Amino acid sequence: MSEPLLRVLARMRGHLLDPDTLVKAVASGRQKGQQPRWRRAELRYVDIKAGRHLQVVTYDATQAHTANHSGDAARDAVDELLDEPFGNWHVETTTESHQVRVTKKLEAVVHTTARTEEVEPDRGHDRDKQRLLPEDDPVFKALGLADAEGRLKPSRHAKLRQVEEFLRLLDSSVTDAVDKGHLRRPTAEEPLRIADLGCGNAYLTFTAQRYLAEVRGLPVVVTGVDVKEQSREHNSAVAAELGVHAEFVVGSIAGAQLDPVPEVVLALHACDTATDEALARAVEWGAQLVLAAPCCHHDIAAQLRRSPTPAPYALLTRHGILRERLADTLTDGLRAALMRMQGYKVDVVQFVESQHTPRNTMLRATRTGSPVKGGGVRKEYDELVTTWGIRPKLAELLGLV
Repeated sequence: MSEPLLRVLARMRGHLLDPDTLVKAVASGRQKGQQPRWRRAELRYVDIKAGRHLQVVTYDATQAHTANHSGDAARDAVDELLDEPFGNWHVETTTESHQVRVTKKLEAVVHTTARTEEVEPDRGHDRDKQRLLPEDDPVFKALGLADAEGRLKPSRHAKLRQVEEFLRLLDSSVTDAVDKGHLRRPTAEEPLRIADLGCGNAYLTFTAQRYLAEVRGLPVVVTGVDVKEQSREHNSAVAAELGVHAEFVVGSIAGAQLDPVPEVVLALHACDTATDEALARAVEWGAQLVLAAPCCHHDIAAQLRRSPTPAPYALLTRHGILRERLADTLTDGLRAALMRMQGYKVDVVQFVESQHTPRNTMLRATRTGSPVKGGGVRKEYDELVTTWGIRPKLAELLGLV
């Protein structure tokens, strides 16, 4: 049953401004015909040297922005966010969980669930220590990231940070896609099917299953694909040790046959044109959500070395390091354009700080069901590849050359 939106937001405001009972609040999505300033906002109270403050983390297309507020500043921050046309609010208190969805008529549908037990909010302010999965989770020991006592190995901090940030993007992307109707809501009878292409030792496969199933409570089935039989045997043994539902198959990304086909496709650091193969398979399967973090971009870089540089861009390719960086940008820009032509909304974002990996670009594609209108994107794409004399591998795989 719907209620007037302003009345519901006023009620949520009371929870957001209660420093004793608010556990966490998340705003996401958008109202019909409007676009909020931020893609997502998270609120919680933290205890710092200056006292208890409201911590607000807002996300744009590329990064997160964190600010701590107290007193009037906290009230102003809350009011500013409530004025934004978010389509969904999820407000957790010590005793209740509130789900608010804004309808097309700009009314609010509220689902409130009482907790079986009162929870104790985490007021720690060190964001780096707030793991999606605790360091002593059995999955990290099984993957070799932690020792027998559950302590993270010093040499594996960078890998854990990559996995953590990938999971954060996966979590928010799945939530947004479900909220907007681009991805069906998983059920026990029809769990969400996720494929990790080029899974290797399956760090992402296992942690994605662990987080989504155990923490988020979402029914999921994950499948890892890798060309090595050794990887399948190792990963199957880890799955048995953890007692989780994860499947592993041997095959190339281009040749993998999965039935039923996945709705979410992941590819973390697939080398060179393997990323193009992962994107093409996702399109072929009609995957609703694709998260791909490219590794190297040798194919376009090699083409740039063989082709004469068009005027007036010779200064961009005269030096090898600049030519390589240009190849990176061209490759991912063209990939984003090609995915848009296939009916996907595409964001290119940074998913982890550069000190943890130099390959920190993420292509996030959500299938909307309709290719971009007009010929603008195709015209720009054709002009770019013609000017530079290049032939993207993804275009070949999609039959667009």
